[in-house]
This record gives sequence, structure tokens and C-alpha cells, in this order.
Amino acid sequence: MKILISQVKITDPLSPFNGSVKDILIDSHHIAKIADKISEKADIQLQEKGLQVSPGWVDPFVHFCDPGYEFKETLDTGAAAAAAGGFTRVFTLPDTHPVTDNKAQVEYIAQRAVSLPVTIHPMGTVTKKKEGKELAEMYDMRNSGAIAFSDGLEPVQSAGLFLKALQYVKAFDGVLVQIPIDKSIGAGGLMNEGIISTRLGLPGLPAIAEELMIRRDLELLRYTQSKLHITAVSTQKSLELIKAAKQEGLQVTCSVTPYHLFFSDEDMQRYDTNLKLNPPLRSKGDMLALRKAVLDGTVDCLASHHLPQDWDHKTCEFEYALPGMLGLQTLFAVVNEVLPELTDERLVQLLGSNARVIFSLPPVSIAEGAEAELSLFSKKENTLLTKATIRSKSANTPFLDKPLKGKVFGIIHKGKLSLNN
Repeated sequence: MKILISQVKITDPLSPFNGSVKDILIDSHHIAKIADKISEKADIQLQEKGLQVSPGWVDPFVHFCDPGYEFKETLDTGAAAAAAGGFTRVFTLPDTHPVTDNKAQVEYIAQRAVSLPVTIHPMGTVTKKKEGKELAEMYDMRNSGAIAFSDGLEPVQSAGLFLKALQYVKAFDGVLVQIPIDKSIGAGGLMNEGIISTRLGLPGLPAIAEELMIRRDLELLRYTQSKLHITAVSTQKSLELIKAAKQEGLQVTCSVTPYHLFFSDEDMQRYDTNLKLNPPLRSKGDMLALRKAVLDGTVDCLASHHLPQDWDHKTCEFEYALPGMLGLQTLFAVVNEVLPELTDERLVQLLGSNARVIFSLPPVSIAEGAEAELSLFSKKENTLLTKATIRSKSANTPFLDKPLKGKVFGIIHKGKLSLNN
């Protein structure tokens, strides 16, 4: 199948055509031609005002709930949501049932995803059954296709075990991914500890629960000289710790979620369960610090933390609601809305190229002869997520019917065009 994209702005720092407006002809899996004007006939022609194209985006932290929790999401619906959000690759959490802690589970996910429009890279667990007691067979899982290792929503609490894990993955240059939460602090916390939590009468989860875990993990990283990616960083102090560690030369990287950039704990005064998250929404000062860190390069990646929850687990009392929200379809528009000053090149770094380097994925560039793995978007058009346009099986999002600046048109990957209607 031939696809012709007409008069599209190319955003790719690795491409000789970066910043220019060109026609791009794609023949099957590869970019056949890039020129000012291409008159060759194609099966599909795309031409949209303000259209941009970049190397395919990567989301390093999503939950597709399959196997075991298919009533919330499946690999098929998750992949559809990812494609609609502009992502060509995603890393799925091992928080499945059974847990993805062995090579058979890794192979199941990888094989099930072969025919889907998005490449799904499974993450394996750090510990067996995600119990935090004994290391999982990470080497076997790596050989079967595991992209990285994380205990997902249950971060490793034992310092000794996490130290062993960091040492273990050095043998094959692996990466550990950790949400920084010390669960012994503020164990019953429902939101950020502060003035708002006191006013609402809700138990708080203090920022120190995150910052203490980051301090610990950085000390272990300093000792082992391994690789660590910290995801869902939510406080200003956390950013300062990570920035200092980077300057020291430690192999640490980090990602933030779009919702921590958009919301703060001040937005929780209506007890909206869609804003019950883990880590929780922090203070307005933390939110602004995160935005600054995205702009100045401290933050390496954006991660949606796409976490579908069914109706029963969100439409209930705040105390009993499960944390998490959808994130794939709105990530680009949310970030474009709150940080319109982001340059095109920085946006591409945050949405894909940095993740490819961190997790040793093959580089992608927009050049003649290169494989066509592309995201199509516009920073000027608008997005309006509705129940009809949600591709996920769940609908737990505070962005429903909320206009946002920025629109994803679709992706080109695996020789296929996936367009949003």
C-alpha cells in the first residue's frame, strides 16, 4: 500500500529534512521518497492544514490489564487507544493476573500484540509474583522480549532486594523502572498531605514518602553503577535530587505524567475520583516545578501512566475508589495545552527519542529508505475527547468533554495507517 502525505512539516532532529515542509511517499513499510512535490499516485493521500510528522512516539508506562483484568482493558483496546494517542510503541506493566514474572507471560503478550497496530513491549517484574521477596528470572524474561523490569504499581520496598536487582541487570545492560513510593509512610493516604487534605478531611500522603525512596534508590544506584528510570516524579525536591544525581554522572533518568503537569491538589476539592492517583496530585508549587523541569531538560520522558479502571471502582466513595486515569489519548494535547512554549524538537525528545535511547530501542528517522514508523499530529488543532471517541474499554478520565489544544491524526507503523476519525 502506498501512502502520500502532502505538505507536512517534518519534526525530527536526526533528519536532514527537519523543520521543512515536504511531501512524503510511503511504500509498504518504508519511506520511498521525500520531496517538495510528489505527483506519484498513492492508495491513500493525506493533507491536513498544520499537519506535522515525527518519528513514532513511545510511552514507557501503560497498563493494559491483559491477562486477568480484561473487563478494564485488553491488549486490543489498549493498542487502539495508543494508536489514537499517536504512539507506535508502549511498555506494558507486569500488573496482570497471572503476574508477568516469567518468560511464558512475556512471550504471551509479545505474540498477542504482533497483529496490533502498535508494538507492545512487555515489562517483566523485578520480584517473583511482585511480592518483593525474591528476584524474578529477569535474564530469561529479557531473552524473551522484556524491555525493562518493574514491580509496577507495587514498587520494591526492600533496599537489599533492590540492590541485588540493580546488580543483576548490569549483566545485560538492563534498566529498572520504579515508582518512588515508600509505603511505610502515609500508608493510608488518599491524596497529597497539605492544606487541601486537611480542609477536605482526607488522610494525606506526604511528599517525603517519594523523596525518601528516591534518596534510597539513588544511593543504591551510586553503589552499583547500574541503570534506573524513575517514573511519575511528582515533587520539586524529587526533581532536585534527580538533577544532582545526573550531574554527578549516575545513569538515572526520569519521566512525569501529563496529569501531574495539568492538575494540582487544589483541583481535588470536588472529590472527583478520577483525580485519585498514585503518586497523588501534589501542590501547585510542585506542579509548576514539574513544568519547568520538562522545559529545561531535567525530565527525560513523558509517560501517560494509562491506568484503566472499570465503572464500579471509580463511581463510589472517594475512600474506596481505585487510583488511576486513562492517559494515552490525551497525553499530547494535555502537554501541548499546558506547555505551548515547548519547541518541536524538545517535544519529540520527550515523546519518543529519549525513551528509545534509554531503553535501547532502534532509532527511527524520517529519511528516504528508512522504515516508516511515524506519528501524525498538529499543535494548532483542538482535541475533544468524548465517550464516543474513547478507544479504551474504560472511561475513567477527567478530560472527558474538555477542549484541549493539540490533535493527533494517527500513526503509520508496521506498514499500516491508523487514522482517527
